[in-house]
Amino acid sequence: MQLSYRLFSGLLFIASVIGMSFALYLEHVQGLEPCPLCVFQRIGLIGLGLISLIALLHNPASKGMKRFYALFGSLSILWSAGVAARHIWLQNLPPDQVPSCGPGLDYWMDTLPLKSVFEQVLTGSGECALVDWTFLGQSLPVWSFVFFAVLTLLSLWQLFRKYP
Repeated sequence: MQLSYRLFSGLLFIASVIGMSFALYLEHVQGLEPCPLCVFQRIGLIGLGLISLIALLHNPASKGMKRFYALFGSLSILWSAGVAARHIWLQNLPPDQVPSCGPGLDYWMDTLPLKSVFEQVLTGSGECALVDWTFLGQSLPVWSFVFFAVLTLLSLWQLFRKYP
């Protein structure tokens, strides 16, 4: 049995909605304030969700358009996986090598050009190294990375699979 392109796009969209719902639950119900790297991880997940929703609604007939959507969905979620990997790296630095905490993301967005904001966020800060949530002994960035890695593999499968 082969999953249709439309059904698979719908599954990727639902997975993105579930991931964002969990992130918002942790933020608004559990009271965990997202660090700048967490916010950037969300951007890629939202990107995958939007691209998958468009692919679901459009349901392209041509292989080229199917691959176009799959490519941009893959790149979007790959961004999230890369940022999560950077987050894990920061959390595993020795305490004396953790960067100092800087101003919040809101302040950077108000005062710096967008390119500088990206540079500042991706270098990380002390707040990104803080482990304030764990499940089965692993931090939230580890679980996020696993989730993003699975979505990346599924997106890449969607990109490279043979279409009838």
